[in-house]
Amino acid sequence: MQSAGPGILLVVSGASGSGKSTVVKHMRDMGEDFYFSVSYTTRSRREDEVDGKHYSFVDKPAFEVMVRRGTFLEYAEYCGHSYGTPAGPVNEMLAKGMTVLLEIDVLGAMQVRHNRPDAVLTFVTPSDFGIVEARLRKRATETHTDIGNRISAAKHEFSRIKEYDYIIINDDARCAAAELRAVISAERCRTARRLGLLKG
Repeated sequence: MQSAGPGILLVVSGASGSGKSTVVKHMRDMGEDFYFSVSYTTRSRREDEVDGKHYSFVDKPAFEVMVRRGTFLEYAEYCGHSYGTPAGPVNEMLAKGMTVLLEIDVLGAMQVRHNRPDAVLTFVTPSDFGIVEARLRKRATETHTDIGNRISAAKHEFSRIKEYDYIIINDDARCAAAELRAVISAERCRTARRLGLLKG
């Protein structure tokens, strides 16, 4: 159940292999009510992904048209592929008081912070970064070159962790999901958000 007042724009970032998608799934399974923003991407769909659920898959020319039309709240290139968050659905859900969750990379998160200073930025990571690298090396869905690029990108993303509002330690996905829910609860209680709801 969403509370009255403006919605919360929650950014969830983390290096590829950090387990952020699993944490978000556990949070939904725990009953947290939020709108998950589906990003557009130009990368190929993986076998276990559903178009329109995990991502909306488009080709490069179509993505570039969307950029020119100002479709995106943020967009970035990551490991040779483009990703973008459509602004329309995000703004609509925030206006309804919903928590809107964006699962995006560091560059996208910084764009969101610039465009929406009220956004809450969280970074998901295991306590040992070596776990991220090990997970990436075990992936069978990408080429050796792609994995190498993702490891390099992951190290760069981790280096910017201090720019986030909250760090979610993901050594246990359910515990990490509970921490992420706690962040949402804390943000709903912020003075600036609650003052408008008080009578007197």
